Amino acid sequence: MQDGSLRAYPLKDQEVSADALKDYWYLNVHDNDNGQIRGICCSHDDGYLITCGGDGNIFTFDIWSEEELPKELKVIIPPPRSGLEKEKATEDITDPNAYTIEEYKQKKEYERKMQEAEEKKNKKREELSALRRDFVFLLQKNQELPKHMQLHREEFEMDRRIFEELDRQKLQRIQLVQKELAWEHEKQFIGLQKLQTQFQDSLEFTLIVHAIQSNHQISTYSLLTVSGKYAQDKKHGDSKWAALKEKWNALKEAEQAEVEIPRETSPNEPEKLKTPEVRKPTTRYIESKREKIRRLIEKYDALKAKIMKRRAEWHELYKKKPKDNLENSKDSEEIKEAQENIGCYRLKTATDYTLTEGERMNTEKKMMQLATLEDLIHEMKMSMNKEIVSLRDLKVSTIDEIKSLVKELKSIQAVLDSSEHLPIPLIPQLHPDEVPEKITEYNSDVLLKFREEQETNAKLKEPLEGCPSSRAFRHVFLKTPPVEEGDPMAQDGDASAEVTEEQKAFEMEEAEPTEMELEILKREKIKNLYLQETLVKKINTLVINFDAELHLLRHKKLKMDMQMKSADLRCITCCEELRILKKLEIHEDLLEEQICALINEQEDIQSKLKSYLAQMEDTKCEIVMLQEREKALYASFKESLGENNEFADFLTNILEKEVEYVEKEVGREADEENENEEEDDEKPDLKTDEENCGSEGVVFDGSVCPEGCSEDLFLNTIQLRQQRIGIEKALAEEEKVAADLKMECNALTIKAKEIETNLDTTNKELEAFQWEKLHKLNELYVVVPLRLHQVQCLVDGEMPRDFSQALVFTNQSLQYLQKRIVDLRNEKIMQRETHKKAREQHKQLLQEKKEMEREIRRLEKRCNHLMMEKFGRLVDFEAVQAHCVNIPMEQMKVRIMEKEYEHFVELKEWEERIVVLQQQLSKLTRENTSKLHQMNRFCREKHQLETELESL
Repeated sequence: MQDGSLRAYPLKDQEVSADALKDYWYLNVHDNDNGQIRGICCSHDDGYLITCGGDGNIFTFDIWSEEELPKELKVIIPPPRSGLEKEKATEDITDPNAYTIEEYKQKKEYERKMQEAEEKKNKKREELSALRRDFVFLLQKNQELPKHMQLHREEFEMDRRIFEELDRQKLQRIQLVQKELAWEHEKQFIGLQKLQTQFQDSLEFTLIVHAIQSNHQISTYSLLTVSGKYAQDKKHGDSKWAALKEKWNALKEAEQAEVEIPRETSPNEPEKLKTPEVRKPTTRYIESKREKIRRLIEKYDALKAKIMKRRAEWHELYKKKPKDNLENSKDSEEIKEAQENIGCYRLKTATDYTLTEGERMNTEKKMMQLATLEDLIHEMKMSMNKEIVSLRDLKVSTIDEIKSLVKELKSIQAVLDSSEHLPIPLIPQLHPDEVPEKITEYNSDVLLKFREEQETNAKLKEPLEGCPSSRAFRHVFLKTPPVEEGDPMAQDGDASAEVTEEQKAFEMEEAEPTEMELEILKREKIKNLYLQETLVKKINTLVINFDAELHLLRHKKLKMDMQMKSADLRCITCCEELRILKKLEIHEDLLEEQICALINEQEDIQSKLKSYLAQMEDTKCEIVMLQEREKALYASFKESLGENNEFADFLTNILEKEVEYVEKEVGREADEENENEEEDDEKPDLKTDEENCGSEGVVFDGSVCPEGCSEDLFLNTIQLRQQRIGIEKALAEEEKVAADLKMECNALTIKAKEIETNLDTTNKELEAFQWEKLHKLNELYVVVPLRLHQVQCLVDGEMPRDFSQALVFTNQSLQYLQKRIVDLRNEKIMQRETHKKAREQHKQLLQEKKEMEREIRRLEKRCNHLMMEKFGRLVDFEAVQAHCVNIPMEQMKVRIMEKEYEHFVELKEWEERIVVLQQQLSKLTRENTSKLHQMNRFCREKHQLETELESL
């Protein structure tokens, strides 16, 4: 309630106990608008009930459990009073701004404390004012006293440290205020920087330079910072190459590190510094062996290099030899160069116009072209802006020089008579738009002036309500702006200075001068008149020269404006072309991806074909080898038979007999019988041979050697038959493999043809797409600025209204084409003469070739004859020269010697280490023995002492 009391709500019409409240943890919790909370929080485990209100009152009630609750003590809820319906309900406070009783008490307490504080302050103020009045009265008394009796102001100070403490507190307060305003200052400063970056840094100031004696002016180009839109694409290749280069350098450095580390920590390197005396003979022998091998290798390398050089010379000589049906390479290169550089003067709208691979335009190329064009425009504008800024600087320096000359002229005219004064040229002034960078510059004077203007405007709008403290503040801090050079007040000051100088000169001239003084004055006057005229002319010359520079630069800028306008139009055209190319880029990329996929697939198929062909060649070699083996087998069989052998037909039938299951029978019987009995294994073969023998009219048994026949010959025939069957089986397998490879090759060939067809189709689609893309690009309108004297399209002596059928072509190109017709006629005549000379040279070369071939045959016969006379046979001198000792074997011997030597050194070191350890062991043993003897002696002494003690 508003009065802080709690309103109770009965939960049930029964006794309130822990069991009744166990299911209600947070009941009737409500937050009013004035922050008052009504709620009940209960906990039946701990046995208490807590209630709280918005006025800060908290009540705790103990709750009895069923066990603790007496049976006779039960809470009985009384029935509601009768007649409550007729009574008027108490109105609740619904005002959200109304105070509660607690809040009202707290407010009254706060007001009482504040009133007491104010009363204390007022008392202190009254005391301070009384002290000030006394102090002022004392100061007045002190002033009334004579000077020798007056006290100084410092003597009124009771303690100087009080003022120091006040100054220190003032500085602390100032620092505290600065710290409090630091965040706001940083916020405003960052906001100013953002505004400058957004609007000022991205755009250069537009500078306008005015002429001095005319109304001509020149302004800079308004430029933005260079857009980084195409910078990444422009530098993509360079950055990629740089990354690859860095990666390559890193790999090279890693390899060098890997090479250097083993050399430093190699355990196999002989320790030459430790025992040089011991290793001297062995190392010398090893070094001599190495030197010998090195000389052999050098000799062999020299011979090999000589042979390879000779082979290379022959190879180059045969390479230069042209084929009979081959054209001259020089002529073909010249024809190719002429075809590439002859130029194509067909129109892009022609039906047979084609683009080469390098001339095709895509999105990347167009973006690069647009970026290059923008960079070029920006560079030209920047250069022009720099020239205009330098012109502005020239004007500033000219004004400074004119000011100094005017000052000098005024000093000269101060000496001259006013009737002899020439009119002083006006000093040029800088216009505000000539120094735009000063617009954003500010200082305390500018800010205070701006503040004063704002206050003045506010006073004009509002009634005049002046505060003396604020006026005094402004009077103290506002300062007058500095006087400029062109200010009329300053000129008035100069005029007054001139008047004073003239008065002084007049006073000096009051005395009568002598003749010498008059002559000196006359000369000075002539000199000053000359200087006055010279200075005036110099000032006028400076002004005229500056205006001339401005006119020249203005004319140059006008020409550049035309170029920039054309460049802007070209940029618009490039943007339109780029928009069209981006629309067509998806389809073009799809076609190019298809072509790349087909090319990759074609390369894979070609590699597979090459591997299959190589396997087929190997298989053919195997088949030929097996056939040769079969022929050799039959030849050896015929040799074993000899001549006039009566068992030749019988043995031939046994050799040619087909036994398909010989290996199976042999394998089965080998599993059943003992493997060591070879004779028992051969008998089943003979039986199977007898069973499968199909010879007609043969009375001999094929499993038993007939009488009169050599048993060795019979067994040799059986063995040859087994070899023949194995060879035939291997031959059948190789033929099968060859057939499979041939089928695979045929399938791959068919697939390669299909891929080639698809590739041709895709290439044609790409060419058609390129033609369509070119057609869409040609539909764009391009602005071509022309002058009237360049237009030579007249119909009946008048310029036509429709130029749709006209062709824009330069006069230089037209003159070049007309000249080219004459040049081609002359070239045709020259080519005919060249062809005639070439035919005559060809006949002469054929005759020389026949003579050279006869000379070569003669020299070969003589060389062969000399070799037969000297060696008895033909000798390959290259093989003889290349013959040398086995260098790898010699190197292995040297390595073995090095290893043996290293093992010997290591073994010696271990032996020395063992000797040292044995010495240490013996030393430790002796020390241990001496300690044992000492211990024994001590034990004896102890025993004696114990005996003596017992006796005592």
